Amino acid sequence: MGTANAASNMTVTYKDDVSTLDPAIGYDWQNWSMIKSLFDSLLDYKPGTTELTPDLAESYTISDDGLIYTFNLRKGVKFHNGRTMTAADVKYSLDRVTNPKTQSPGAGFFASVKGFDDASSGSGSLSGVSVVDDYTVQIELSRPDATFLHVVAINFASVVPREAVEKWGEDFGKHPVGTGAFYLDEWTLGQRLVFKKNQNYYHAGIPKLDQITFEVGQEPIVALLRLQNGEVDIAGDGIPPAKFLEVKNDPKYAGAIVEGSQLHTGYIALNVKMKPFDNLKVRQAVNMAINKDRIVRIINGRAVSANQPLPPLMPGYDPDYKGLSYNPDAAKKLLAEAGFGDGFETELYVANTDPQPRIAQAIQQDLAAIGIKAGIKSLAQGNVIAAGGEVDQAPMIWSGGMAWIADFPDPSNFYGPILGCGGAVPGGWNWSWYCNESIEKRAIAADSMTDPADAEKRMAAWRSIFTDIQDEAPWVPIFNEQRFTMRSDRLDGPDGIFVDPVHIPVHYDQVFIKEGQ
Repeated sequence: MGTANAASNMTVTYKDDVSTLDPAIGYDWQNWSMIKSLFDSLLDYKPGTTELTPDLAESYTISDDGLIYTFNLRKGVKFHNGRTMTAADVKYSLDRVTNPKTQSPGAGFFASVKGFDDASSGSGSLSGVSVVDDYTVQIELSRPDATFLHVVAINFASVVPREAVEKWGEDFGKHPVGTGAFYLDEWTLGQRLVFKKNQNYYHAGIPKLDQITFEVGQEPIVALLRLQNGEVDIAGDGIPPAKFLEVKNDPKYAGAIVEGSQLHTGYIALNVKMKPFDNLKVRQAVNMAINKDRIVRIINGRAVSANQPLPPLMPGYDPDYKGLSYNPDAAKKLLAEAGFGDGFETELYVANTDPQPRIAQAIQQDLAAIGIKAGIKSLAQGNVIAAGGEVDQAPMIWSGGMAWIADFPDPSNFYGPILGCGGAVPGGWNWSWYCNESIEKRAIAADSMTDPADAEKRMAAWRSIFTDIQDEAPWVPIFNEQRFTMRSDRLDGPDGIFVDPVHIPVHYDQVFIKEGQ
């Protein structure tokens, strides 16, 4: 089933099985674009860009005070189960993602919606979301939010049917029902997922493919060989690091490799709730112990070393910030001042796909040089993510393979889910469990600057927020990485869709098979 030779089928490989296809839960680069192909939100982005465009909402208006958003829905949109989608489904979906029982890592994105505190505490729902009629939804905010249109475009705002969620309960992520370009036809755990074309999709001419088969349990080195042999169309885990230079420098594959910049930071999260990482000097020492340039060499120079959470391409990045440079002697001195002159033992969690374990070994060696003995726990990506979402589970996590890539091109997205108090919740992605209430207030104030005339002032506010956070060292920022996707000769699509900045990593809806292939 789903061989690459069939005319309108595409085969994609992954080493690990997919953790979930529930849009309220899924939050890793592997399932992000898969979920985007099964579900839709009120808005989306033009393929290959960060430009917002109507999706389930045909149009919208914003009140003069920036607090009331009115979305006019498309008529006749059907869920995969055949039922017509209405405004009540939008309200249900937003109430669901903010309900603590759902344990959504994206709940905090909706903090500016009126009633969020009641919804997130489980004592009520989003009072700010109201159904005006079957095709009109009104969302009232408790404060202006400069990012809100981006928020209603992300996966967490996807519209789901109540009856399917209630039927499957916690297993909805294995039996997803959306309005998207594809529907899930088969999921054989540990082997494959098959997406089939949604014949009733409301965007004319999309999707271009009849079927996508995701083969899981495939080692990246084998996937590359199969791609070179024409059996696979996209190696989902990318070009294996050990083969990268060989493939990149081979003229035969010049047209097959697509390179793209991304809003990415790979980092070590230090759990500030677990001893001894509750001590600032220990966290500073770890920052100064890591040789980032050596780690960049491990991935063949496909990145630049980082000294702050924001990547250089993101508005708000501070090019003048010095941070904590590599200095093992100073790191040892800090450890001694913190009362750990003899070092200590800890654990470093890491995803088990190459090159992540090799990067973890380099980190382990650097830490050993200042007296810290870090045992490596190498696990499937989903298990590392789960450990990070428990407050007392993982003292250190190397984020590689799950490193942060922005959901939308605004600095607030590097704060809320991964460094803000809203992300420091069970199942959340703030794996350092860092929560600074005064910085939280500054972040809210920054996002309340919705007047375009305040854009520079807003970026300056975010710039100081991130450098102040890094002064407290809940992370060791390691590098900002370029993304490379390798595809078969059969595939084509608009510019930007094979390294899509939003439909990470690939905008599957837009891929098509070249004529005659």
